[in-house]
Amino acid sequence: MLTWKDIEALRNQDPMENLARRNPSYYARYAGQEDEFGFSLETYAKWLPVFSFLYEDYFKVKVHGIENIPGQGRGLLIGNHSGLLPLDGGMITMAMCHLHPEPRRVRYLVTDWFFSLPFVRDWMMETGQVRATLENAQKLLAKGELVGIYPEGLRGVGKTFRERYRLIDFHPGFVQLAIATQSPIIPVATIGGDEIYPNFINVKQLSQAFKMPFFPITPFFPWLPFPINVMPLPVKWFIDIDKPIDLGYPAEKASDRQLVLRIAREIQYDIQSKLNALLRERKSLFTEVDGDEPQATPEETKEKLEALIHEVRN
Repeated sequence: MLTWKDIEALRNQDPMENLARRNPSYYARYAGQEDEFGFSLETYAKWLPVFSFLYEDYFKVKVHGIENIPGQGRGLLIGNHSGLLPLDGGMITMAMCHLHPEPRRVRYLVTDWFFSLPFVRDWMMETGQVRATLENAQKLLAKGELVGIYPEGLRGVGKTFRERYRLIDFHPGFVQLAIATQSPIIPVATIGGDEIYPNFINVKQLSQAFKMPFFPITPFFPWLPFPINVMPLPVKWFIDIDKPIDLGYPAEKASDRQLVLRIAREIQYDIQSKLNALLRERKSLFTEVDGDEPQATPEETKEKLEALIHEVRN
């Protein structure tokens, strides 16, 4: 079985050199740049093997429509949120790094609660995430960045298993932002994340006591010791990225509340419809949507990791 020691051995092998060899376009794009929001290419490179393993070997993420994300210029990625821990953004980030013909980062807007945790705050900033404020979002888009927003917010990641893939009403702020900055909206539908941590119930009293946005009860948390209690189930993921939507309204229309709300609901409905269609195609939690590709055995997964470790060491 794969151990954390294996992952650590890979993660600590000359991360910048490894990134430059495996993802030269991404490395060249950001090497030597200073970022006012704290992005560190070295920290990103150090953690890349861990998230690449989750993406390629553990969740076996399959992506459709990666070419719909522009290789240059600003854009808003809007999708469903899930999974208790925000791994969905990490998987899209990996797809952009490994699959896109013009690899680039996605700057996800993260709620204040995560930035209240000292070690988590620094790590999130250094891997590219940004505190969710209107000013920060406008700055990023003005710089031509890709900005990721989950309009369900923390309500989305805290959904119970019974509520999986049922979208909570989108906050319409992303539509206001898109119109005000003349940025295209790129809808993203993700399945798989809602089942990696089956959340039976949120205990409000405990969330208040620990000052958490929710306190989940899963088959592993809080019963088992760390890190077993935060290990996700190896559910297969599918990410469907739709074509960019240019809303076509002048910037002053951003203050039209009825228009903004109507567009937000339409995009929510479209993503919900896509989720429903993908779920109908999926045969089980542990196979891809179309089921065409054979699944690797645990032994094959470990062999692949060992080969990658050998490649990095040499």
